Amino acid sequence: MAGHFQEFEDQYLETMYKFYEENGENANTRVRTGDIAERLGVSPASATEMIQRLSAKGYIDYERYKGAKLTLEGLKHGQMIKRRHRLAEVLLERIPFEGNTHETACRLEHAIDDDLEVALTLLLGNPQVAPVDGAHEMSREIPDMSEVINERLAEKMSRHKAISDLQAEESGTIVGLLITEELRKLFAGNLFIGAIVKSNGSTNYDINGQSIGLKTDIAQSIIVEV
Repeated sequence: MAGHFQEFEDQYLETMYKFYEENGENANTRVRTGDIAERLGVSPASATEMIQRLSAKGYIDYERYKGAKLTLEGLKHGQMIKRRHRLAEVLLERIPFEGNTHETACRLEHAIDDDLEVALTLLLGNPQVAPVDGAHEMSREIPDMSEVINERLAEKMSRHKAISDLQAEESGTIVGLLITEELRKLFAGNLFIGAIVKSNGSTNYDINGQSIGLKTDIAQSIIVEV
């Protein structure tokens, strides 16, 4: 039950972060619990109870009859959850997924921890914008990562890059593949974890001794350690 309850708290903080984004210059404006309840599809009483609970934990600044706004800690947490949601949307866009992207990303965001956030950011090329989803949100920018994630990613990015970013004659070992099995088979099994890649310049690469031309979007989905 504790895990489910944490998800409920995350949903409220993520929703508060959405209001923060939407309010722009008035980002610190208090939000009425009735508006929060409507956005989440719950009763006003339930929304008030959760907002008071989050206020007791230091995530929300709540004043009765005036509404709620995020504290600094609440802002950081809401931003983290929203970032992970949008990274999940980018991931789902790049694989042959035919389900409801928004709803699936809502479930995935709770399963992403720091380690997976670092890995996804690296694998997806540190995307700045999520896929268009006008039915749910106006802003599609991916929020900035936390300082902890930024430090870890900086260390990783010094050793890892997409093969599309390799300089001519630069080489590396494949450590990440975000392509379908069918696509891998098209390249006669040369694309696999551990394969040695060298850039010949432009879009041509030597992979395990075989010369292969790759479209830019495919090359961006293959990560090597240099």
